[in-house]
Amino acid sequence: MAVVSASTSGAEEVRDDTSLPGEQPGGDLPLADFTTLRLGGPATGLVTATSDDELVDAVRAADDRGRRLLVLGGGSNLVVGDDGFDGHVVRIATRGREYDSVGDGLVQLTAEAGENWDDVVADAVAQGLGGLECLSGIPGLAGATPVQNVGAYGVEISELLDSVDLLDRRTGRVRTVRAADLGLTYRSSVLKHSDAAVVLRARFVLRDGGASAPIRYAELARALGAEPGERVDAAAAREAVLELRRGKGMVLDPADHDTWSAGSFFTNPIVPADELPGVLERLTARVGADARIPQYPADGGTKLSAAWLIERAGFGKGHAGPGGRVGLSAKHTLALTNRGGASTRDLLELAREVRDGVRAAFGVTLVPEPVLVDCALET
Repeated sequence: MAVVSASTSGAEEVRDDTSLPGEQPGGDLPLADFTTLRLGGPATGLVTATSDDELVDAVRAADDRGRRLLVLGGGSNLVVGDDGFDGHVVRIATRGREYDSVGDGLVQLTAEAGENWDDVVADAVAQGLGGLECLSGIPGLAGATPVQNVGAYGVEISELLDSVDLLDRRTGRVRTVRAADLGLTYRSSVLKHSDAAVVLRARFVLRDGGASAPIRYAELARALGAEPGERVDAAAAREAVLELRRGKGMVLDPADHDTWSAGSFFTNPIVPADELPGVLERLTARVGADARIPQYPADGGTKLSAAWLIERAGFGKGHAGPGGRVGLSAKHTLALTNRGGASTRDLLELAREVRDGVRAAFGVTLVPEPVLVDCALET
């Protein structure tokens, strides 16, 4: 979760040096310490909010004073510029989970925004609840999951989310918003790339009885020895997902530079129907008429595999960027990684190289999934 703004209160900027409630000076606190890429310079100041009251008070104070503000979650989907953030950071560290039966074998799980997401999934599975297991191992916080409609292995948050509590920054009020009103689409929502609201907690509806959601993803079905559409033990599905993610460097490990990333750096592109024939023609010319081109129906067109396109454009696993300080993961071409001693500038140079190479080869423009803060992937 990352919400960046100058101010949403409508007030004129107040130029004073008063700190926010509970704020630490940020000069000696590089944001690299709070992102999974381990990149980014310092902010003006940092507030760590461990309760709703602290979170709401800090955001309201920044807005009332016209301060530029970054609301920071787990830092797993965030790229911060080398010069840091010229403003104040509020880091969400709220905790709490509740389970409530809603009848017909369904249970509502309420998770505070600052809960570690994989801890939420692990606890739900331990409680004998199915639905979240395919989203195991995803780094970040619970409050971020509806923002980008997190998904993996055939399951998306939009299928499970009931509602969220938001701090509406325009009014300063807390309100509950139903999932249907969040505009949840592929890796996006009305909350993404917006500074209008901050997620305080999220509610998910899960199924009792210990069975997983139907297994839809072929790779996972093979790992489980299950048929597509079959329900299996949720705990077994979770372990299989974690094992698959580890094999791709997608489970955080401080000792493994393949996990020093923002996860999948590019979203899978959706090609409109009128552009698809030309794209497929270019792909076939590159890979041969007999090659299988991964493609899936999607809202707005046909979804292609970004990782497959990257590899076919000539960027293999481990492809090195500037000075070898950044590179594609040795396990998964969709992850851009910090190999040690890197800068954000290095990372974005590699991202441009990959994006431009895919566009030149196939006429498809890849779009970054992480939120870019005080830096840009130039066109």
